[in-house]
Amino acid sequence: MKNILTIDLEEWFHANYHDDVFDNHKTYEVRILQNTERLLSLFEEHNAKATFFALGYVAEKHPRLIQKITDAGHEIASHGYAHQLVYQQTPSEFRADVRKAKGLVEDIIGKPIKGYRAPSWSITSKSLWAWEILQDLGFDYDASVFPIQTYLYGLPSAPRFTYHPKYEGTPLSLLEVPSSTIRILNKNIPFAGGFYFRVLPYIIISQSIRMLNKEGQPAIVYLHPREIDPEQPRLNLSVKESLIHYFGVNGCEKKLTRILKKFELTSIEEYYEL
Repeated sequence: MKNILTIDLEEWFHANYHDDVFDNHKTYEVRILQNTERLLSLFEEHNAKATFFALGYVAEKHPRLIQKITDAGHEIASHGYAHQLVYQQTPSEFRADVRKAKGLVEDIIGKPIKGYRAPSWSITSKSLWAWEILQDLGFDYDASVFPIQTYLYGLPSAPRFTYHPKYEGTPLSLLEVPSSTIRILNKNIPFAGGFYFRVLPYIIISQSIRMLNKEGQPAIVYLHPREIDPEQPRLNLSVKESLIHYFGVNGCEKKLTRILKKFELTSIEEYYEL
């Protein structure tokens, strides 16, 4: 069966470990163009399609990149504008951020976008109000929930597979597409993207994908362009944060290539026929 491939289209410095990691008003080295070009080449080589959750900041600075991704047959969705945690914004701030980002991307590609993913999976129990705003803004689906708990994100009570959430008891038409986990000893175990993808050996990732497929469910692989870029500048992070952010970057592209060779991967839009 087909599985799902997603890319959080953001620069190497976009991270949410603490408030002063980056400043969108400063000038940083541009790495996203070459890294995304490399991803597009890999996807074309292996006949894969992906959903690119484009940060509004990136779309504003690099509209030709957004158009190139669209022209290659991939889905463009939204990652918000400024890469701020949802639960650290007010509902009005969140609405303004997402509306701005959505408009920027739609002006470039000339059609409505259907999906949204929050920076750092930050739709949590503190920010469930975001679902209603996303629906009001015209999104068909959200992919911001991780059904685990970490110090930065997580909604462990959420279903493992796609569902229509409720807000204050009211069912929503918005489809939630949570990040993939497998179930071990009554716990949800992540494996399919980011740090988990980089730290786990290929054999565990591939077996986990097969486990989900046996349940009749697609695995949702997610990565950032920086994760195939060992030469990127380094952020000023703690030892713990550096481990999370950089461990396994040297071998990530090779692992991704093996996954692309082994599994058929497509976008969220195409998989769910949205």
